[in-house]
Amino acid sequence: MAIVVVGGHSRNIGKTSVVEGLIRGMPEMRWTAFKITQFGHGMCSANGEPCDCETSEHTLAVSEERDRASGTDSSRYLPAGAVRSLWVRTRMGDLAEAMPRIRRELEQSENAVIESNSILRFLRPDVYLSVLDPAVEDFKDSALLYLDRADAVLVPEGGLGRPGWKGVSLRLMEGTPVLTMRPPVYVSDDVVAFVRARLRQRENASEE
Repeated sequence: MAIVVVGGHSRNIGKTSVVEGLIRGMPEMRWTAFKITQFGHGMCSANGEPCDCETSEHTLAVSEERDRASGTDSSRYLPAGAVRSLWVRTRMGDLAEAMPRIRRELEQSENAVIESNSILRFLRPDVYLSVLDPAVEDFKDSALLYLDRADAVLVPEGGLGRPGWKGVSLRLMEGTPVLTMRPPVYVSDDVVAFVRARLRQRENASEE
């Protein structure tokens, strides 16, 4: 079984589009796709709506997406070719509570692609891709924490240039392959080939 994680430093920079592209570009993998969302204080994990509840049943929710046309991130995985799509919601900092359920789902999957940074705290994927957009100044702590673990970074055509990220050193990415996104095509044949090659390397290493 292969696990690919796609993370990124902010919202709306193409992470879901990258997951879609991998699913579409590697249909033989029969992916189970996971979207992991952590909500801040005052939001309910059950539905993502404003909430003042503090009860235990509202700290975690996992649902299987079945609507292929709702437009949500998790629904977009299905027309791309995912066998299953799961949306995991927890309160910020409570992802550990979801891990038993996530691990059970992984055990039932042929291969998995996960959209998240924070999942790296709990598992080591076969491939981790970090999506970066130098035009967006926001940089999540979780993305910074794991940036040096990225197997490759994906950036819009034109490269990283001199991004305006505060407190982020590009030295964390020294030696890390930089792959190009050309929206609306976020995953090129080169990206698919890179992921396939890394998965083969991991498989060969595990057999030795």
